[in-house]
Amino acid sequence: MSHVGRTHRRIWTEQIMGTVVSIHVITRAGAPSWGEAEAEASFAALRDLDRVFSTYRDDSDISRLRRGDGRTPALDPRVAAVADACAHWEAATGGRFSADWRGWFDPTGYVKGWAVETAARAHLAPLLERDEVIAAGINAGGDLQLFTAPGADWSWRIGIADPAHPGAVIATIDVVNGAVATSGLAERGAHIIDPRSGSPARGVASATVIADGLAAADVWATSAVVAGMDDLSWIADAGTRTGILVGDDGRVRRWIRSTEVSVAAPSPALPQVA
Repeated sequence: MSHVGRTHRRIWTEQIMGTVVSIHVITRAGAPSWGEAEAEASFAALRDLDRVFSTYRDDSDISRLRRGDGRTPALDPRVAAVADACAHWEAATGGRFSADWRGWFDPTGYVKGWAVETAARAHLAPLLERDEVIAAGINAGGDLQLFTAPGADWSWRIGIADPAHPGAVIATIDVVNGAVATSGLAERGAHIIDPRSGSPARGVASATVIADGLAAADVWATSAVVAGMDDLSWIADAGTRTGILVGDDGRVRRWIRSTEVSVAAPSPALPQVA
């Protein structure tokens, strides 16, 4: 891998979809600045998707559909595509994720990750075709879609927050290309519902999932919270890269691909023999 030497980072930030979205572009120091147009295009794409899918806007397609005045032919065609994707994920997660459990279509648990990934792949990933650009990424409320140029000696160092100690990290991971999503109960309480029972999910303070794309990472992070600390059966078929669960009882579980891993406790020192 080639060494990138000194680098320069540009950051753009906006409030969209109810969260802070920041875009980061890493270039070689002294190279022409790139990314401003691409950042604005990404923000514009997210604003457009929020216009269609927001459950807080009365004029969104989703709100119209909920009220019963959103005739299918008049809806944005992306609504049907998202509905198909949500049906796929409901099946893939064994019902741990559902956009229909309330009795009406609410794709919130899928749309954010999908929207951010879609905007990033359309507008940020092409930046890597420029020789001066080393990496580009987007952070939407702590959920990340990250890209690195082929051959660049660069990786994104990601800190995984410790839900029991605000401001501290419980682990770090290096990501070259991929997505990181975190879900849990530590910050907002029991707001995640198990669609299978209609009851709040319990036990998982935070679940962080690393996958190729943010749509998948986000769905699996939420599903991990619903599954709970004692059920990792879902990782066998999930196709995630790795992840970590932190329980509200302090337990930690980690996995790589489809296998749970653990860190062995240090062995006690052996007595010295004279």
